[in-house]
Amino acid sequence: MTFFVRPHPLPGRPVTTNVVGMTTSASLPAHSAPTASGGESVTDKLVAANRRYASAFSDPGMDARPVLRVAVVACMDARLDLHKALGLELGDCHTIRNAGGVVTDDTIRSLTISQRALGTRSVILIHHTGCGLESLTEDFRHELEDEVGQRPAWAVEAFRDVDQDVRQSMQRVRTNPFLLHKDDVRGFVFDVHTGLLREIDPAT
Repeated sequence: MTFFVRPHPLPGRPVTTNVVGMTTSASLPAHSAPTASGGESVTDKLVAANRRYASAFSDPGMDARPVLRVAVVACMDARLDLHKALGLELGDCHTIRNAGGVVTDDTIRSLTISQRALGTRSVILIHHTGCGLESLTEDFRHELEDEVGQRPAWAVEAFRDVDQDVRQSMQRVRTNPFLLHKDDVRGFVFDVHTGLLREIDPAT
């Protein structure tokens, strides 16, 4: 196991990222069912875990407003543990995740509420290496239409150049009229093999 320690913007709070081997659903046999031991479903297992969590839970008494006044937009990829990777604690930030971590209309909806109703001021955008959207095209929508008889209204938002897609996401945030705070918008690519963030220059 390898550890990377990077300075955190708050004094005394280092960022420690653990890089460990992962097994994704893509590596499982196609016939594998999402069940836990004893015939329970995965959802049953998670609900049981929640009961154990709740038994020791203590209301932290936090306000709904993020302590660091930051919103993080990231991919839904299971290899990204945002809180550990960024040294965040409960209540520090808003996290908005979707396939690819792209800035869609719904992302803007969440960011607008985050800023205007809950006081965030900074936006961090995180894509990552080896993203599944790099292997898709908009043909995915046509294939869905062929299968179910209806084309989805949403775009796939597939991309070939992850750096350029981060720049596009930054531009979408910075030019949106509904967002109040656009002076601190930064974009990064997370390396799933090293755990490190690489900042993307919006002007390149």
